[in-house]
Order: sequence, then structure tokens, then C-alpha cells
Amino acid sequence: MKLNRRHFMTGVAAAAILPLARPAFAQDKGLIAIITPSHDNPFFKAEAVGAEARAIELGYETIIMVHDDDPNKQSELFDSAIARGANAIILDNAGADATVAAVQRAKDAGIPSFLIDREIKESGIAVSQIVSNNYQGAQLGAEEFVRLMGEAGNYVELVGREADTNAGIRSSGYHDIIDQYPYLVMAAQQSANWSQTEGYEKMETILQANPDIKGVICGNDTMAMGAWAALEAAGRTDVIVVGFDGSNDVRDSILAGGIKATVLQPAYRQAQIAVEQADAYLTDGSTGQDEKQLMDCVLINADNAANLETFALSS
Repeated sequence: MKLNRRHFMTGVAAAAILPLARPAFAQDKGLIAIITPSHDNPFFKAEAVGAEARAIELGYETIIMVHDDDPNKQSELFDSAIARGANAIILDNAGADATVAAVQRAKDAGIPSFLIDREIKESGIAVSQIVSNNYQGAQLGAEEFVRLMGEAGNYVELVGREADTNAGIRSSGYHDIIDQYPYLVMAAQQSANWSQTEGYEKMETILQANPDIKGVICGNDTMAMGAWAALEAAGRTDVIVVGFDGSNDVRDSILAGGIKATVLQPAYRQAQIAVEQADAYLTDGSTGQDEKQLMDCVLINADNAANLETFALSS
């Protein structure tokens, strides 16, 4: 049996090369590069794992690279993928504007890109842009937040990276629901850049200035985990916290009676669909789908959290 080599890269040079057995039925179809933000966030790790598993099943070699939300590093990784002769690139990008040039450069080199999770600002450059319906998901989260808050009280919003399109879409979805309730008052709104550490620090500072807050709604689960840790440290486990992503960490917190809810976006399956569309495009010249595709999100709370595992919900 032939061995597939899996490359994990955090820059242009490979950090490790590990042998991975290729299924006996697989063919040598070439190389798929998988580029995501840091795997310190389990959401992005799930994307890479899902994409890699499906690519290997379909007969491709894979190279996994991490851009750490740094557009310059992402640009270098694209150059590396082009130099290695990648057949396709699966990408969760490092900025809606900053990524356009890199995707165009790959296209000019004959390498199609298939985007997941985050869109870029231009159409017609990537073959597919498959993203969660962040607005629909944010509305689900906001409706649950309003219910948990009893339609009244002071609250805080922690927003994601300002350069990330999803941060703005989720915030808009939240406010299109919450702002309909005049007795829900936003006491503070700050960006914690998708970071658990920043979520903790920002929550700690906000809580000191606003000790009467009743709830916190967050643009992702890592910020929610940071906020919840700060609230626990301050003895404020009465504060309602809602996240977004559907991570195992937040699932466990929900089951333990901590964070109250999150919104699942199917990272693992979304990455697999991108690989399937890359395979279709490389084989037939078409994905059979529009470039921009939305996948609906699902509310996760105490009722269904036990059925959540690695950004996928079992029935």
C-alpha cells in the first residue's frame, strides 16, 4: 500500500511530515492545500481535519498550512502551494480584502481556490465560497438570548475581528433581533478579536465598569469561553452568556450549567463539501453549484448539547 504524506506547515517551511496510510482504493489525483487560521481554535482544526480526511478518501495528497490570521503569512503560504504544484486550495481566509490578491494569483497559476467559513470581497476569483449563514445563525442566537434575558436588562457584546466579514454579519444579526426590545440595553460593545484571552481581559475590564450587567452575547465560542472564565473568577456565574460556533468546550459548559447557548456552524462538513466540489471541478470542470453557497446554522442549548460532537450534531 502506498503512503500519503501529510504536511503540517505554520510558515513556508514544513514543521513536520508524517506518513498516513492511503486507502487501497484511492488514486493519485495530486495535491490539495488546506489553509486555515490557527488550530488553537478547535473550529479551525475541525475544518482542517474534515478537509484532509475527505481529500484522502478521494485520492489526493494533502498539505495543511496555518496562516494565523496574518495576510502576509497567508500570501507566503499561497506562494508555497503554487510552487508545490497544488491542484486546488481549500481556504479559510485571513481577511476579506487582503485575500483577494492571493486567490487571484493562484487562479492565474491555474490553481482553483475553494473558500470556507469566510467570504472575500470579490466574486469570480474563487470557484466556491461556502459559508455558514451567519446572519440566520446570529438571529437564532439572539432570539435565545432575548428569551434567557427575559426581554430586559443590561448586556455586553463581544465582537470578532473587525477585518472579518463574519464579525459584522453576526453583530448585525444579533442587533436586528435584540434592538426590537427597548428594555434590553447594551452597556458595552468591544472587539475581542475571536480570542479567548482577549475575551477574558475585555470581560474583566467591562465588568468592573458595569457591575450590573445581566448578559453577554459573543461573536464566537472562544470569546464566550474567555468571558465566562472572567465571570466565574468574579463570582458572577449568574450572568447569561451566549456564543457562536458550536465548539465542544462550550457544549461541555452548557451541560455543566455554565454558558447557556451557542449556534452551531457545521465546520467539519463544510470543509468536506469544499473538497468534494474541488474534486468535481478538477474532474469535470464544474462544481454544479453557484460560487456563493450558504449553510444554515442550528441553535445549541441544554436541550440538544449532548448530541453535539466536533461541530456536528447527531439526531
